[in-house]
Amino acid sequence: MSANETTRAYDTVIVGGGHNGLVAAAYLARAGRSVLVLERLDHTGGAAVSTRPFAGVDARLSRYSYLVSLLPRKIVRDLGLDFRVRARTISSYTPVERAGRPTGLLVGGGEQRTREAFARLTGGDREYRAWQRFYGMTGRVAQRVFPTLTEPLPTRDALRRRIDDETAWRTLFEEPLGVAVERTFADDLVRGVVLTDALIGTFADAHDPALDQNRCFLYHVIGGGTGAWDVPVGGMGALTDALAAAARSAGARIATGHEVVRIDTDGRTAEVAYRTAGGEGVAAARHVLVNASPAELAVLTGDPAPEPAEGAQLKVNMLLTRLPRLRDPDADPREAFAGTFHIAEGYRQLATAHAQAAAGELPAAPPSEIYCHSLTDPTILGADLAERGYQTLTLFGLHTPARLFDRDNDAVREELLESTLAQLDAHLAEPLADCLARDADGRPCIEAKTPLDLERDLRLPGGNIFHRALSWPYAQDGSGRWGVETRHANVLLCGAGAVRGGGVSGVPGHNAAMAVLERP
Repeated sequence: MSANETTRAYDTVIVGGGHNGLVAAAYLARAGRSVLVLERLDHTGGAAVSTRPFAGVDARLSRYSYLVSLLPRKIVRDLGLDFRVRARTISSYTPVERAGRPTGLLVGGGEQRTREAFARLTGGDREYRAWQRFYGMTGRVAQRVFPTLTEPLPTRDALRRRIDDETAWRTLFEEPLGVAVERTFADDLVRGVVLTDALIGTFADAHDPALDQNRCFLYHVIGGGTGAWDVPVGGMGALTDALAAAARSAGARIATGHEVVRIDTDGRTAEVAYRTAGGEGVAAARHVLVNASPAELAVLTGDPAPEPAEGAQLKVNMLLTRLPRLRDPDADPREAFAGTFHIAEGYRQLATAHAQAAAGELPAAPPSEIYCHSLTDPTILGADLAERGYQTLTLFGLHTPARLFDRDNDAVREELLESTLAQLDAHLAEPLADCLARDADGRPCIEAKTPLDLERDLRLPGGNIFHRALSWPYAQDGSGRWGVETRHANVLLCGAGAVRGGGVSGVPGHNAAMAVLERP
C-alpha cells in the first residue's frame, strides 16, 4: 500500500496484526468480505511471535507469549491452519527443602507417580485426594464453560445453570479463591502450586475481594475444556505465521509498517487514518476491528480513556548449553523443567511477595515459574544446537507491578533478575550461570522484559499482558452480544481487552468476525 492516498473502501479494516486480528481477517476474508489489516510494526504476530534474540545463535524463542491453552480447536479447523501443539508429559515440579533436605513435588508422569510424589512430600494421601477432587471440579467446569467462549455471551444465570454445580460456582465465581484453597489443602507448598494459576500477569492477593485472582484462575483452568497448557510446535510464531498465511490466501490484504493514528466514524462508515515511513493515508471501511488495547482504542476514536491498566510480571528468555543439575536427588532435570518449574511459590511466600510489592518494594524472594520448550519441541533449535544438547528456558515472574520500575527500569530489571535467579540457584546443584550459552559476541544468552519494556515494545498498557483486568465470561452491562462491541456501532474491539479476551486464544478475533457477519 502506498501512502498519501485514500484507498478504495473495504468492508473491514483491522487495526493491528496480532493473532486476534489475523483470526478475524481470515474468517472475514473466507466469508468473501474485503479486508485490510494495518500493522504498526514491520511484522505481524504482536506478542505471539518467534524471534532469534541472541546474536548469531540459531534458536527461535517464543519471545513474549509462550504456551497454548485457550485457542479453540474449532478456530484451527475452521481456518485450516497448519499448526500443532504437543502435550507436556509433566505438569509441574516444585522444589522445596523439608526437614533440612532438598525434595520437591512432581505432578505428572502418570497417576501412580503423582500419588507417590504427594505422599513423599506430605506424608500421606490426604493432599493428593484433595487435589483430585479440586481439579475434578475445575475439569467439569472447563467442559461446560470453554465451548461458550465462541458463542454469543451467555447471561450470568445461564452460565450458572450450565455449570450446574453450586459449590463450583461459589468457589470460582463468588468467594475469593484463597477461601477454597485454604479449605481444601493443608500443605503450604500444595496451596501455593494451586494459587499460582490465579496470579499469572495478575497482581492480586489470594483473598482480594475484587476477585481478579478468581478470573485469572478460571481462564487458566478452562482451556481446551481440560485446562492443559500445551507447547506450540515451532514456537508461538508458527501460529501467527499460519494465521497470516490463511488470511492472505483467503484474500485479506496485510500492510505492515502502517501505524493507525485515528478512526473517524458515524456508526455506518468509517475512515482509518494511518502513517508510514513514506507519508500518510486513509482507508475507508464499513467496519473497523481494533486489535489493540481499550486504552489505544480510546486514543484512536477520541473517547474517554478507560481505567489505567498495570502489568505485574517479569519475562526472561534463556538458552543453555545443558540443563542444570538439581539438589533434589530424586528429580531428573529433563522431567522437572519439562513442565512448570515453580520457584518461591509456596502459599506464604506468595502472600509475602504480594505484600512487599504492594508496599512499593521488590519481593525479597521473587516468585516465578520456568519451563523448557525444547524438551517437548526441539524444532525451535538449529540442528547443531539440538545435537549438542542445548536447551531453552522461559521464566515468568509474578508480583512485580509496573510501578516498581518507574524510578529506573534498567536498574530495577537487573536487580530483580539477579534476585529471581538466586531463588532458582538455591535449588540447583550448580549455578545457572555455568549453564548459560554465549552469543556470537560472547555475551550470556539471557534477556529480561519488565512491564515497562512490554509497554514500550508492544504498547501493552502498563505492560498488562491482558490489556486490562480479565472479565467474567458472561454478559454484563454494556458488554454487548459478543463481548466485542464498543460505543460506536461499526467499531469492534477484537484484542485481549474484549470480554473473554486475554491469552493466546483467537477468541476475540473469532467473536468480532461473527459480530460483523451477523450484520446486514
